[in-house]
Amino acid sequence: MRFGRRCRAAGMIMQAVVGYHRPESLGEALALLNREGPRSAVLGGGTSFNAEEPKEPVEVIDLQAIGLDGIRLNGPNVEIGAMVRLSDLANNDCTPDLLKDLCRREGPNTLRNAATVGGTIAVRDPESELVAGFLVHQGQVTLTVPGGGTRTVGLDELLADRGMLQGSIITKLQLDPGGYGAAARTGRTPSDVSIVAALARKTTAGITLALTGVASTPILVPPADVGALHPPGDFRGSSDYRRHLAGILTRRVIDQLEGQA
Repeated sequence: MRFGRRCRAAGMIMQAVVGYHRPESLGEALALLNREGPRSAVLGGGTSFNAEEPKEPVEVIDLQAIGLDGIRLNGPNVEIGAMVRLSDLANNDCTPDLLKDLCRREGPNTLRNAATVGGTIAVRDPESELVAGFLVHQGQVTLTVPGGGTRTVGLDELLADRGMLQGSIITKLQLDPGGYGAAARTGRTPSDVSIVAALARKTTAGITLALTGVASTPILVPPADVGALHPPGDFRGSSDYRRHLAGILTRRVIDQLEGQA
């Protein structure tokens, strides 16, 4: 299906969407994504698609008919399909408690009913506490790559290298649900998006820490290295302020975890 118009989302002009495809298999979706011709983009829940100034026409590839929406235990790990909605992840018994809470903070209910796990990862929002939660639960992302093969990479690697998604489709996320977690955040108001947030998980191997609001994506940071960060500043807080917040929030989550038996 092809059409020509400009759409608006969140008050911003979206790129000119000139075609829509709804493949029924992953192979068909990959073929569409990697064909020569018009620029193509994968569409998950559609909540964040192309919220930027127009650059060139694009055809969208809607993954809803493919599936990829299951949540299951695989040995000690939890496997989550890329098309799982955040609302379903928040209400699934396999989901660690920390991630249930973070899903509910990701946005209003209307967004959680549409937004997908794969889309949330692909957007790479630097303020996404949920993505930071995936990081501390040792997120591993499986990509289906051109030609139909698969590749599994650490979520931290994928966030650091946007090029990994070129021509590929996120199909699932695997997490270690063990241990217990803690979160601390600072925003302009309690309901506002955090300026900086610290997410941590304690297991027998030690404490894993992830931060939001201090880099271009959520990142894993050794607790001892937080003071050496150089966050980008903006109207909500300078680089020094964000680094100061990161130190305070890190201490808070570590104190919470060390206070648990």
